[in-house]
Amino acid sequence: MSTHPRLSMNVATLRHAPFAESLAVMTGAGYEAAGLWREPVAAIGLAEAAARFADSGLRLSTLCRQGFFTMPESPERRASIDENRRAIDETATLAAAGADGSRAVLVLVAGGLPGGSRDLPGARARVADALAELAPHAAGAGVTLAVEPLHPMYASDRAVVSTLAQALDLAAPFPADVVGVTVDTFHIWWDPEARAQIARAGREGRIASFQVCDWATPLPADVLLGRHYPGDGVIDIGALTTAAVDAGYSGDIEVEIFNEAVWASPWSEVARRTAEAFEASVAPRLAAAVG
Repeated sequence: MSTHPRLSMNVATLRHAPFAESLAVMTGAGYEAAGLWREPVAAIGLAEAAARFADSGLRLSTLCRQGFFTMPESPERRASIDENRRAIDETATLAAAGADGSRAVLVLVAGGLPGGSRDLPGARARVADALAELAPHAAGAGVTLAVEPLHPMYASDRAVVSTLAQALDLAAPFPADVVGVTVDTFHIWWDPEARAQIARAGREGRIASFQVCDWATPLPADVLLGRHYPGDGVIDIGALTTAAVDAGYSGDIEVEIFNEAVWASPWSEVARRTAEAFEASVAPRLAAAVG
């Protein structure tokens, strides 16, 4: 069995699979790349995770995630900055352990409004300050920080960065190989400027990661878990894929799904369905670009 060579499955799609089992599922289904999460890595330790990842033969598309640094200066903020430095080092280690073509990309989620605050501009300014503090460490480690804008419904509690334009503006002061952006169809599909900003990201060389999944309503009570297989919702994933390809993105494309029904399914079935959805929704646009 094999899958499209640019398909990567983020291990969050196999939420309940332990680290080694998630790698085995992907290699057994013919995947060539994986997006990893820090929590499963921490569960077995970085050294063991890197060894197992090396043995898998998979390449790394991204490590998810860190960030969460919108709070004012405080011991909590210092702890967050330190945790981001650790995440940068983990990204470098796991990328070095991955197969040829691995990308040392750390996905950053900005964080929401600090408790009791209504100051969105202030929170975004503190994201900029955090990037300035972390960029030298990332550059030294050979890691790209990929700022991920999240849908505005998450602005209060998860990400005050809601559009690609905002993410690109935050990245602009830094070299493109140090700070880029994550383009996630679930989070940007609604934005009238999405395609124009994908083109801008391409011109600036800042598309560090491209993630795909779909949006369908009604959303669940926990809106974090409203992500679906590509093609099962309303997003024009083909058009956004074409925009990314036209913008020059040539890296792995991650399918990242948070969905209780998907998580409850057999892991091999999730791997199969993910590959089938990718072939139907994403691969034709890649083939058209090649042609």
